[in-house]
Amino acid sequence: MKPQTKGLLLDTTRCIGCGACALACKERNKLPKTSDDVLKDELSDKTYSVVKQVGSRYVRRMCMHCVTPSCASACPVAAFEKTAAGPVIYHESKCMGCRYCMIACPFGIPKYEWEKKAPLVRKCDLCADRLEKGLKTGCATACPTGATTFGDRNALIAEAKERFRANPGRYNEHIYGVEEVGGTSVLIISDGKAEELGYPAGLDGTAPAFLTWRVLNIIPDIVMTGAVLLGGIYWIRNRRDEVEAAEGSHHETPKEH
Repeated sequence: MKPQTKGLLLDTTRCIGCGACALACKERNKLPKTSDDVLKDELSDKTYSVVKQVGSRYVRRMCMHCVTPSCASACPVAAFEKTAAGPVIYHESKCMGCRYCMIACPFGIPKYEWEKKAPLVRKCDLCADRLEKGLKTGCATACPTGATTFGDRNALIAEAKERFRANPGRYNEHIYGVEEVGGTSVLIISDGKAEELGYPAGLDGTAPAFLTWRVLNIIPDIVMTGAVLLGGIYWIRNRRDEVEAAEGSHHETPKEH
């Protein structure tokens, strides 16, 4: 039997803003401290998960681990991979630093190591190594209130619906991530709408990756045309320099013997 895709259910109605999830992420990934106030930290190449206060709510920001990830489709060297277990992982040995993943991501998640001489892209990998050992993500393990719940994606969707049923009027009964951008492995429920939480609203069920593939299909033709054009320009410039050099030699005053 094929294992189900794993994921997270984030429930803003249960989050108390303790930041335990963000600190656990730092510990697991051996990341340095970047803020004295966990609620004022920002996503960066040194911080893969944050908790932000939005009005009266506390909202997590992290990689959504899209079912059909745009970062993977935009990467020309397959440095990103959506695994069968759920995480979108990064193969740093393949990365050539083009940063197309940063442009393609609808959530603005991948971050670049701008300060390094040999920079790489960084983001949450959903604790892929822990999942391989049958463990929960570090953030879900650290959460004291159930605001971050780990499990099979289908089971998490069922859990979200059960919370709606058991708590009438408490939630805006929409599971963010079930349909958006073709689906994500990180799902969000709240008493507010996506735009109130700071998440992109109005995203339809079409994965941006499909649009990327359409563009990539024509890139070889574009590259070939560009190569021919640039080659022609190079030849013309070299030829012009050769002609000018030849004409200059003809105009030189002959030396007396």
